[in-house]
Amino acid sequence: MGISQSATKRVTSALVNSSQFNSACDSVYSQCLSLTQEAYPGVFPYQLLNAAANLHQHLTSLRPHPLILRWVPHPPARSQVDSAFRFVTRHQDNPRSDEEALLLDSSDFREWAVVLFSDAVVGNAGKAVLQRVPLGVLGIAGIGAAARRGKEVVGAAIGVYALGMATSIYLSLSG
Repeated sequence: MGISQSATKRVTSALVNSSQFNSACDSVYSQCLSLTQEAYPGVFPYQLLNAAANLHQHLTSLRPHPLILRWVPHPPARSQVDSAFRFVTRHQDNPRSDEEALLLDSSDFREWAVVLFSDAVVGNAGKAVLQRVPLGVLGIAGIGAAARRGKEVVGAAIGVYALGMATSIYLSLSG
């Protein structure tokens, strides 16, 4: 849990401090408001799936962000969008009426986007570790068996490889 927590903080910090990310959030938030002809003071939950796809497009083609380019090849799924929305609405600082709680103002929208994309980046990076480490371990074990090296040497090589792979992916999360 310790590494994943610090990975999430690392990605969140990279997104919050990114001018590309903040600009994309502002642009997509404005688009969402214009779709409702600015009749409401925020973005409705039903608009968020489309907003996530628009943010993904901004962050991968219009204003490329390195973390999103590398770790989020597809727009987030509906379940990820809904999960980020629930997180943001559960952690709102000021109590709101039921109707207001459904709307995300610009700061809530940005928080939602940060939660959504940081979870997507960390989740996909975790999947990469789970895919790459076993393949490397099998390769090392196969070479060790063919070369008739001792278990200790092969075990140490596997440990170094797994640690190096996890560290490499972790370090790439700072954007």
